[in-house]
Amino acid sequence: MKLFATNKIKIKGPQPAGLSIVRDDAGVPNVKALSFADALWGSGYAHAIDRGTQLQMMRILGQGRVCELLSDSDESLAIDKFFRRANWSGNVSDQLAKMDVAALALAQSYCDGLNAGLAAVSLSTLKVLGYQAEPWKIQDIILISRMTSYLTLAQSQAEVERFFIELTQAGIATEALAELFPIDPKTFDRDLVESIQLEERIVPQELIWNLALPRMMASNNWVVSGSRTQSGRAIMANDPHLEVNRLPNVWCEQSLSWQGGSVIGMGMPGMPGVVIGRSEHIAWGATYTFMDTVDSWVEDCRAGQYRKDEAWHDFDQRVERIKRKKHQDLELTFHESEHGVLEGDPMVDGKYLSTRWIAADSGASSIMAALQLGRIQNVKEAMATLGQIESAWNWVIADAEDNIGYQMSGLMPKRCDGWNGFEPRAGWDSANDWLGVVDTADLPQAYNPESGFIVTANQDLNHLGKACPINMPMGNYRATRIEEVLASHQKHDLSTMTALQMDVYSKQASLFLDILFPLLEEKGEKSPCYHALTCWDHCYDLDSKGATIFEAFYRLLRKEVFGLQKMGMGKDVIDHLSNDTGLFIDFYQNFDQVLLAEDSVWYRDLSRDEAFLIAFEKLKAENLDLNLTWGEQNTIEMNNIVFQGKLPTVLGFDTEAIPFMGGRATPHQGQVYRSAGRNTSFGPSVRLVAEMGEACLHTCLAGGPSDSRFSVWYKSGLNDWLEGRYKKLEAR
Repeated sequence: MKLFATNKIKIKGPQPAGLSIVRDDAGVPNVKALSFADALWGSGYAHAIDRGTQLQMMRILGQGRVCELLSDSDESLAIDKFFRRANWSGNVSDQLAKMDVAALALAQSYCDGLNAGLAAVSLSTLKVLGYQAEPWKIQDIILISRMTSYLTLAQSQAEVERFFIELTQAGIATEALAELFPIDPKTFDRDLVESIQLEERIVPQELIWNLALPRMMASNNWVVSGSRTQSGRAIMANDPHLEVNRLPNVWCEQSLSWQGGSVIGMGMPGMPGVVIGRSEHIAWGATYTFMDTVDSWVEDCRAGQYRKDEAWHDFDQRVERIKRKKHQDLELTFHESEHGVLEGDPMVDGKYLSTRWIAADSGASSIMAALQLGRIQNVKEAMATLGQIESAWNWVIADAEDNIGYQMSGLMPKRCDGWNGFEPRAGWDSANDWLGVVDTADLPQAYNPESGFIVTANQDLNHLGKACPINMPMGNYRATRIEEVLASHQKHDLSTMTALQMDVYSKQASLFLDILFPLLEEKGEKSPCYHALTCWDHCYDLDSKGATIFEAFYRLLRKEVFGLQKMGMGKDVIDHLSNDTGLFIDFYQNFDQVLLAEDSVWYRDLSRDEAFLIAFEKLKAENLDLNLTWGEQNTIEMNNIVFQGKLPTVLGFDTEAIPFMGGRATPHQGQVYRSAGRNTSFGPSVRLVAEMGEACLHTCLAGGPSDSRFSVWYKSGLNDWLEGRYKKLEAR
């Protein structure tokens, strides 16, 4: 990308000597400095100029201060309660003490630049709303790190484990549960789970999704060695699938260079460095790994105490006061033990859940590791460094010597024998307590495999390690499709990588239709629905008509098996899960394994073939518009994170409806659904490709560099993202 002198960002006030920030012709800030610390100062300044509203909103949310500082509503109060319960803005002093002097200095330089940038902004959305910027501190970096690690990532595991408890208490048979969830019917303590007194429920969800942070979940990344590329140089590709119907994008592109090094790629506003991207020597990308880092215990409570072995103990009590603009302040008391925060009132005798996320008090190691990435020389060094990150990610790495590698990161609890962490255990038995953290060396990893490529797409990767951190992976459809495409070409280049990131072929649809078609052929089916599906190529492109018909069939089949049969969950529950939660979005393959099986216990009242035929007959009865294309049905509106679609579109904060290609099981995901009362989505928030023979990064971002509606860079990259046109980011 070209740099223009007219795009130079004027820095107000004192600044490091030799520092300059110039936008390229896509508006991406290029920071040039004498040292890495000064480059981070410039990065912080640019984050404040471009994403000041976004990063401050994230901090307000994480501190649980929405009612105090922004909007004092019932929705805001629910959000504040959630974050006060999590307490991610507390317990930071010990993390600061763990950071070495060099890392503290680098983090402080970033904060200094960010604060200088906030002071330089004369007008912002938050200022209009009456909020005055507070200084950014290293503690805030730790807070943002914890938030991005848990929200909708580790949180999804906690929610599915809660849903499992609800289904158990609703009377779903143990053998039926065992086909959906990772439990052993022989050892499952159903009486223990049924004894739990639940207060907050997943149906409906306990949390109205927050404002500034997107839902984060599915992603693709892969690396290809030089032996399988046209240039003979390794290639890394990554397209994180997050909630994309938002402005600004969660990612912020930057190019940082200093004497002796450079990094280019995607960062998160409020955090120093580049999260995914490349340096001169290595390129790295990330997906979420679905490591189970959240566990629950059943606590036996009496008179405000909890039982442990043969004794009774007092809870630690944490009092939080939520200040409110329009209402009386609210005081909350949380009861805590070594098992986390109790859900319930221990003064009322009963059995309640305590839940703990192992990385709740983390942050130091992650920040120190991230700050080292620009200095790493090769894949093996990168694997060792990225493995120190405390949140759960799948990292793929390529280096300038054309090596490739994979490393899982995250704090995995050591548990007692026979417990995978999914179902709750008795808190009164100390044998069920955590036994420490699994060594990074035992987590899944790979280096220069014979295949010449490594793919992660949120699938089960336990076979690559000594430990088994994943018990509820996402479906493997995307990973399998990507692997097949990579294996089918002897030599790859930039064009094959970008084409694969735009791939909308569904292996899921192929599996279901391979069962359905013979059944329909046997009965002589001649309906227009049948003809439309037989003509479909299983691709979720914008012009596809078969995709809309298959999705309707799939919805009816899922409802028939899991909702309408005698042993099912009930029509209302299935409708709620389908229409207002992300459960079928996150863990659809667990349900698919039942739907596709011939001998599942869920088919006790009817056979699999009968269920498929019933669903198809109901599909025909719906009288679908068979000319409705996927692009007409599957649309998103990009909404501003502050105003959330409440303003008229003509004002320019939001977009009109945009056709969105892809489905749940396609490499280019394009899922659109509702969760907790609002529209949301999964899709490639950014696409990036690094060819190690070049000195650049090829990217396209769903949005633009700025969070200001009145900036030319607010949604400047949106059309290129929709069309799959990539730009070059370079170190200057």
